[in-house]
Amino acid sequence: MKELCYISADEAVSHLRSHGHIHLSSVASVPHVLIEALCRRADRGEIEDLHFHHFHTEGPAPYSEARYEGIFFEQGFFVGPNVRANVNAGYADYLPVHLSDTPRLYRRGHIKLHAALVQVSFPDENGMVSLGTSVDCSIAAIDTAEIVIGVVNKNVPYAYGDLVPVSKFTYLVRDDTPLVTAVYKDPSELEKTIGKNCAALVEDGACLQMGIGALPNALATQLSNHKDLGLHTEMFADGLLALIKKGVINGRRKDIDTGKVVASFLLGSHEVYSFLDHNDAVLMKDITYTNDPYIIARNKKVTAINSATEVDLTGQICADSIGTRIFSGTGGQLDFVKGAFLSEGGKSITAFASRTNKGKNKIVPTLAEGAGVVTPRADAHWIVTEWGAVDLTGKSLQERAKLLISIAHPDDRNRLDEEAFKRFGPHYHKFSL
Repeated sequence: MKELCYISADEAVSHLRSHGHIHLSSVASVPHVLIEALCRRADRGEIEDLHFHHFHTEGPAPYSEARYEGIFFEQGFFVGPNVRANVNAGYADYLPVHLSDTPRLYRRGHIKLHAALVQVSFPDENGMVSLGTSVDCSIAAIDTAEIVIGVVNKNVPYAYGDLVPVSKFTYLVRDDTPLVTAVYKDPSELEKTIGKNCAALVEDGACLQMGIGALPNALATQLSNHKDLGLHTEMFADGLLALIKKGVINGRRKDIDTGKVVASFLLGSHEVYSFLDHNDAVLMKDITYTNDPYIIARNKKVTAINSATEVDLTGQICADSIGTRIFSGTGGQLDFVKGAFLSEGGKSITAFASRTNKGKNKIVPTLAEGAGVVTPRADAHWIVTEWGAVDLTGKSLQERAKLLISIAHPDDRNRLDEEAFKRFGPHYHKFSL
């Protein structure tokens, strides 16, 4: 393979024009060197009206800030902590979409990309680069963008799975800034209890999907005595890495990608990223593969574990907002809820604390005004809090209300019961489960 030709970040972004839509690789692998160069162009008044699209990003996000109003406009597919305040202030925005559908937005021309800005590994002997810790929807972006800028970074692990020919890149930039890492706190006693309640539903040989944050890591600590678990997920972090290294997660019973860990993006410690590098036991895949419900369902006993901000008494699950305030996004929750239900022996679990840190109940008579329904009531199955676990599958509205009240905080149950009686009428109190 011939020697790579690099240009500076400033020269690379000088080729971007105003009024374009820009894709960024996401999570831990944001090309910050290119963003900084774009900010310098903006500060000189050389560019305006750029729209940014991506999964959630880690690190600084100047493209969402008020100072660049009219120059940059963030329209992410998921809202992370670094842009949340700016989204809710109107300086940035959220584009609602199931993560499995994000590549289709590009490929079908719903979003016509001017440029894709991504970080990649060094190429192998065949001229193929890896997108490392964040494949997400970047392959579709690379395939459809007019200009593709790759930041070759020695800290991007060479991950097997979906690779990209280096010939796809219009320009290459060299930068060795370390990837963003995340440190997860030790789980609280409450989180451990929820984790135990979830772990009791996980069977040996199950194929797991879990989200991001303290609760998935708390669950991971409760699975150390399980056997032959598999992993097919959007993402994983340090908690699941510990189970992989112990051999608890080994993928032996998976029907597809047997023996392999399958994911689309990662966020964790450098240990997680190092584990990924040239490890043929891990496949980093396009999100249309990891999140396709029909591919998910090809494994047996898929156990999908996600969270919620609120659940109403009929089983409607809000996970993207707090009232009208956008908190995160639709993400891949419904992708995996559907996939788990289609899987032979599969389970979909929604797990959360019965109350917020401020003491507000999360099992509610009706969702807050403006709250989004991420998982419809017809797709709600197992619901878990620190007070237990209930299965809503095949249950009527009144049955669901009784079941959900049974795992609400004890101090909230009487009021919830009164609200259920008002909603469903006198028969509600006359039947038992």
